Amino acid sequence: MISFQVPPAIRQVTAAVERAARELMRPAARHFDEHEDEVPWDYIRRMQQVLRSFGGLPVAPPQDGDGLHYQRLVHIYEMLAWGDAGLYLCAPRGGLGAAAVAAAGTPQQQEQFLARFRGEQPVFSAMAITEAHAGSDTSAIRTTAVQEGREWVINGEKVFVTGGHKALVDTPGFVVVWATIDPSLGRNGIHPFVVEAGTPGCSVVKLEKKLGIRASDTATLLLQDCRVPLENRLGGPQAETGEGGYQGVLQTFDATRPLVAASALGVARAALEFLRETLEREGLRLRTGLPRSRMTNLERELADLEALHRSACLLVLKAAWAADQRRRNTLEAAMAKVRAGEAVVRITQKAVELLGPLGLSQEHLLEKWFRDAKVNDLYEGTGQINRLIVARQLLGYSRRQLS
Repeated sequence: MISFQVPPAIRQVTAAVERAARELMRPAARHFDEHEDEVPWDYIRRMQQVLRSFGGLPVAPPQDGDGLHYQRLVHIYEMLAWGDAGLYLCAPRGGLGAAAVAAAGTPQQQEQFLARFRGEQPVFSAMAITEAHAGSDTSAIRTTAVQEGREWVINGEKVFVTGGHKALVDTPGFVVVWATIDPSLGRNGIHPFVVEAGTPGCSVVKLEKKLGIRASDTATLLLQDCRVPLENRLGGPQAETGEGGYQGVLQTFDATRPLVAASALGVARAALEFLRETLEREGLRLRTGLPRSRMTNLERELADLEALHRSACLLVLKAAWAADQRRRNTLEAAMAKVRAGEAVVRITQKAVELLGPLGLSQEHLLEKWFRDAKVNDLYEGTGQINRLIVARQLLGYSRRQLS
């Protein structure tokens, strides 16, 4: 049965992460927001030591684990994002690319591509899905993979690849590229391919200038006759073509969406704490336990924000718990992502509004958290896409039934 008490093993880990968030991330947040072209190597190396002190951030549950893998990760990611959302994305970990390997790769592929994340040097991975013309419609992907002998030849362009530069240029990592082996099959022809750093024909051609999460690079990748071994298609050379191949890698998102939602809640919590502390410092004592009719408008606003945050927390916890129980959590993961995305945008916006000029001042981090918030409603499935997933899960219909 799901428990709402944080186990001691998780409390010990989050205490260490909180120290790092307070001492390493908060002091550096403004600098790397303003110097987005600068890679925060000192922070990355020091965070590598912090994470290794409790075993790092494995991308898949250990075989002999305690059944708290995803619950542990949501608490860690929430705390890292509380420290800073941009630097959280720079924390050395497997990331979405490694999660795809863990979800859809063969045991041999998992050992080959994931072993590097157990080393002492920081390594990154990324996922390349989005294309300029496709957006959330993955069935419209035009990047192609053609088999030639013992290799796949990949051609296309991918945009908005989070951490793509760190995975391909800054460290010996990799990017998982989604490409079609047969455009006539639509999404059933799409497969994931591992492209290693240093592979000829794969290059970073642009880094985005962004509203928020500026410390984290967001890259455009160009693949021109990029050749990878036949074995680099996740699932191996005999990977299924059709619904099974596509659905296999979508399991990645069931595992990672609760983690993205948790990071949104970290930003929201930071904003809520700053709002409360600032109001109290200004002499506004907020009463609790009163009926709404006796509250001031400010007290009602704050109570609603707290309720929104806590309801999102519960959804994230349920989605992570289901993943730890090895239950299908597609519905829970999508609901958590929707609710947390809504919560962080509304909470940071309302905090800025309530504090007026103070909320927009760069003397504080609140305006940065406001800018950082929106991406949580966009990446790893926009709010609209996740609402569609929720509707299909609840109402029992599929894309195929609508076509």
